Amino acid sequence: MLDPLVSPARTETAPDERTETARAEMVAGLESAGHLRPGPVREAFLAVRREVLMPQAYVRRSKPDETPPRWDLLDWGLPADREELLGLLYGGESVLIQHDGEPILGRVPGPRSGGSMTAMSSTVGMTVARLQHLALRPGQRVLDIGTGAGVTAAVACLIAGDAGVVTMDRDAHVSAAARERLAELGHRPTVVAGDGQGGWLPGADYDRIFVSYSVTRVPEAWPQQLAAGGLALASLSTSSPSWPGLAVITKTAAGRTQARLEAVKLGHRAGHGWSQIFLNTRFRERIDAADGGSPRTTRTGPPSDEARGMWLALDHLHPGLVRNWAADHLVIGAPDCGSWVTARPDSAEAWTVTVCGPRDIWAEIQDTATRWQAAGSPSSYQLHLEPDGTQWVSSGTGPTELSWPLSAPNPATTVPSQAPEPSLSPKETTP
Repeated sequence: MLDPLVSPARTETAPDERTETARAEMVAGLESAGHLRPGPVREAFLAVRREVLMPQAYVRRSKPDETPPRWDLLDWGLPADREELLGLLYGGESVLIQHDGEPILGRVPGPRSGGSMTAMSSTVGMTVARLQHLALRPGQRVLDIGTGAGVTAAVACLIAGDAGVVTMDRDAHVSAAARERLAELGHRPTVVAGDGQGGWLPGADYDRIFVSYSVTRVPEAWPQQLAAGGLALASLSTSSPSWPGLAVITKTAAGRTQARLEAVKLGHRAGHGWSQIFLNTRFRERIDAADGGSPRTTRTGPPSDEARGMWLALDHLHPGLVRNWAADHLVIGAPDCGSWVTARPDSAEAWTVTVCGPRDIWAEIQDTATRWQAAGSPSSYQLHLEPDGTQWVSSGTGPTELSWPLSAPNPATTVPSQAPEPSLSPKETTP
């Protein structure tokens, strides 16, 4: 059930010179890295006080493979925590804000053990890139799905104005905390606790829709609630976190929905109700030892990492693969069946490729690369959203067309999303 929340009166929290400096340095770093350009999003990030939106945050104290994981909840009100928390908030990386669906307001800081993180704030670089893509303007109606810490909602309020902003999250604890903290910054958008898959009809039609979690297909409500001339952005992926896509949905002045799927480097964490596969420690150790692998020498290397359209196609045409991005060479595994492949350059002209398992992943890569090149090496595909609910992706026509259907995850095999091992994938997390 959707539950609109009424914002409380604003509570003053005085800024200090350290946080002002940290905020300016974060923005300068985003500019120098090419993520952020002059404009309203830049000005908003200079204004948004992240220590107000996230006065508490978790830091992991255990190693990525250690079980049970151990966390510390840092608190801005504790002088001993403030330096470390300042680095977390303005360092640009994702920030962990909720453990195992707990209430966020009124928490006691300190250690936690086991469980997983259930709400996070995304890396700032990806967030500013998506917000700039949205091209927010004053007076627009904005639906922010996946409130999290409220960063994107705060930016939307600063640019579009509070009256037109609706932010929603399926977790009522997340919504309650965001409502209170946004109000402390002086923002009073409509805050809704409810399932974002259905959007929020009372506020439609929206000029912009921003989704902060990944889906396997586009819910029908999102394009339906988009205004003529509107734009919606959402991460779209399979069970693998390694090669995400960005669904870009627009509606023409005549009300016709158009969509494309762009191959991107970073995407959001999987939405509630389904998990993403990963390479566990034992599997990675077996790959490192080349246990059972069959090496070969070839002059044909793997496609470039920048050929993201090819890797996106591989992920959909040959699902179940995960790349270990922490390795200094190509390492891809299929956790479900134990197959894997590695490719390491021997020289400028030769590669050593080692394959293992019932799947020949190297052959799958080469087959996909051939089909992708025949289709014109696309980095963006047409995303078809049919009235009967059918969804599919394509590029090109005729015998060289490259296409695949989109289907929902199998409920029998899905589980609530868990925090991925951060070193193994470029995949992002929800804000």
